[in-house]
Amino acid sequence: MQIRRGATVALAALTAALLTGAFPGHAVAAATPTATPLPLTQVADVVSAGDRVFVSGGRSSTDVVVTSATGALVGTLADLPGPTDLLLSADRQTLYVALPSANAIAAFDTGSLIESARYDTGVGECPSSLALTGRYLWFGYGCDQWGGNIGRIDLGRQPARVTTGMATTQDFYGAPLLAAASQNRSVLLAGQAGLSPASVYAYEIGTGGTLGAPRTNAFSAVGSNLRDVALDPTGTTLYTAAGSPPLVQAFPFADISTPSATYATGPYPRAVEPSRTGTMIAAGAHAAYAPDVFVFALDGTELARYELGDELSAGGLAWSPNGARVYAVTWDWTGARPAMLHVLPVPAG
Repeated sequence: MQIRRGATVALAALTAALLTGAFPGHAVAAATPTATPLPLTQVADVVSAGDRVFVSGGRSSTDVVVTSATGALVGTLADLPGPTDLLLSADRQTLYVALPSANAIAAFDTGSLIESARYDTGVGECPSSLALTGRYLWFGYGCDQWGGNIGRIDLGRQPARVTTGMATTQDFYGAPLLAAASQNRSVLLAGQAGLSPASVYAYEIGTGGTLGAPRTNAFSAVGSNLRDVALDPTGTTLYTAAGSPPLVQAFPFADISTPSATYATGPYPRAVEPSRTGTMIAAGAHAAYAPDVFVFALDGTELARYELGDELSAGGLAWSPNGARVYAVTWDWTGARPAMLHVLPVPAG
């Protein structure tokens, strides 16, 4: 019998349980995953504030959907022009939303869901990715080919001050993918998407929020068709998910030449996300008839795997702050079914 990508949630959950517990060498299955249909046809990003989860609908949408920690729908941030990347403040009380269609970044209170600020990034900038290092909110922007760069919002000033063109030593094909380290305010990672082979750039943040000359990877080390980048909490290790090779890779931030670890997802990796403590790695791939999401120990030991039943969105993984759950967002490329939020319990230990 052929199992199609549109299998029911119950079948996807059963498949996940079988794949995590039925074969020697795999971790014991966690509690049964759940999936919630969303009032969206596509998805761009997902973040967890603990008691609430936020899912953005992407450039063709106007909404960020809000759910409980278990996936129950609780609200919507509506009338937003093309919400893409999402980012939480360190205390998880503020949600930042990239609005490339409006050349702006919006800030919302995660408790009241009220918009608290909106930052204009300039006409024609199209901010699409976000990262935060203390008082500096960074954004990767670019509307056109070879028009990409990095901008910075100094939240420590009143009013906040926006600066563009922060990357002065290289051009980006489009808006770069950004990542920061939760425990290290002196580093920033930028990924060059859209080119093969792909590149990543490791920046030291200097006095006054300047970016030093970046280190970059050895030729073709990252692979091609870069879809996601991440940093561990200390900023000493970076992670890449690219269409090839068929695995997620870890590199030392100080020397991006040879992987320090790899995580076997199978073909077409699409997302990578370290846990808040940095002790586990969630990674996902575009797998038509195989598991989509995996949880690994740092040394590459597989702890759990999950079959979702639809296409994992690029960068579409998030950890709950306590590390007990991974959230994954999927969409049906045909548009016949709604986008889904998957709540994936992680095995203890």
